[in-house]
Amino acid sequence: MNKNIETEIKDTIFDIVDFPKKGIIFRDLTPILGNHKVFSNIIDELYERTKDLGYTMIVAPESRGFWFGIPLANKAKVGFVPVRKPKKLPRAVYSEEFSLEYGKDCLQMHIDALKPTDKVLIVDDLIATGGTIGAIYNLVKQAKATVVGFAFVVSLSGLPGLKLLNDNYHLPVVALADYDNKE
Repeated sequence: MNKNIETEIKDTIFDIVDFPKKGIIFRDLTPILGNHKVFSNIIDELYERTKDLGYTMIVAPESRGFWFGIPLANKAKVGFVPVRKPKKLPRAVYSEEFSLEYGKDCLQMHIDALKPTDKVLIVDDLIATGGTIGAIYNLVKQAKATVVGFAFVVSLSGLPGLKLLNDNYHLPVVALADYDNKE
């Protein structure tokens, strides 16, 4: 296990105050994409911490979940299922509405993307309120597949997302870097 991954992540991302609205500190992970070493270390660490969960598919939301979900699926040699906003997927979809840290939204997934035998790891860039992840969990359940865990690059432990996951799903949660309300 890479003991310095949290430091690498925090040294690479930018904190944007009052974005997208006043009172929010946005953790901008885009600089990770420009740093091959840090990005590779993140994918390697996510793989090491999740490889024993037995997942057969990774499901992740657009767009930032794709950044980490696709390369992790490639490394783990499993399939990837994109979850997108409405009217972005061309075939029949499951839909799920949810609340965000700063608004409301809806996510969709192709109804034929998962089989009931699939074991799913849900991946996103960060966990904040848990709204997006709860919606994805419900989409996976609509497909009658099984969620086996969650993986994030960043957790915002000062917000309710981690508690929601732990209290409601009782599944493994991997987060490589954590910010509490004091940071």
